[in-house]
Amino acid sequence: MRLIASYVIGLIFGVGIAVSGMINPAKVLNFFDVAGSWDPSLAFVMGGALVVTWAGYRFVLKRPAPLLGTSFSLPTRRDIDLPLVGGSALFGIGWGIAGFCPGAALPALGTGHPGVWIFMVSLVAGILVARAIRARTPEPKVVSQN
Repeated sequence: MRLIASYVIGLIFGVGIAVSGMINPAKVLNFFDVAGSWDPSLAFVMGGALVVTWAGYRFVLKRPAPLLGTSFSLPTRRDIDLPLVGGSALFGIGWGIAGFCPGAALPALGTGHPGVWIFMVSLVAGILVARAIRARTPEPKVVSQN
């Protein structure tokens, strides 16, 4: 049942990304081009996603547990640290250069466009390199501020 639910959710997401035009990197890049051919449609897509997410969280989190799980997996950290800021910056730079974010690139693979495949291979390579670096980097020591 979980596999079917995951498939249906992914299908709805992919159709939504395709219908909104967000699989077209030119459309995304035009959103970032505020001094040129600016296209605000990405802001409307994001705004719609925020409204749906806000309503969904309000509805779902009233339940004691998810329908297909034993407990909710919600983030507990609220601090802003260097890995968060650095990762966010890299994500934004990559999005601005390629015109794809990972979520929109997956449905765009179906277009067969070589740029999407290059992006996805680069994304996976970047993830593997980051994991290798993190595996060799010691965890920072937490200093108590008592």
